[in-house]
Amino acid sequence: MIPILALSIPIVAIWSKHKQKIVEMEIQATAEKAAQYATQNTELEDRVRVLERIVTDKGYDVATQIEALRDARKVDALLEKHEGN
Repeated sequence: MIPILALSIPIVAIWSKHKQKIVEMEIQATAEKAAQYATQNTELEDRVRVLERIVTDKGYDVATQIEALRDARKVDALLEKHEGN
């Protein structure tokens, strides 16, 4: 019984070190993911700030710009049609 106990001590020590390394690797991976999420979150917050600024800017009229684009397309289509004849 004593030899079995004596042989099991190094096995348990090796197993414990292995488990500790696994836990350390998981902690490192989790920290890296957290850093990536923090970076992505900061980028998204910046983008939202820009969009909020665009939407709340009184000089920025989305509907007018969309209509201007539509009018430009109509003019381009008429010019192409006229040049084709």
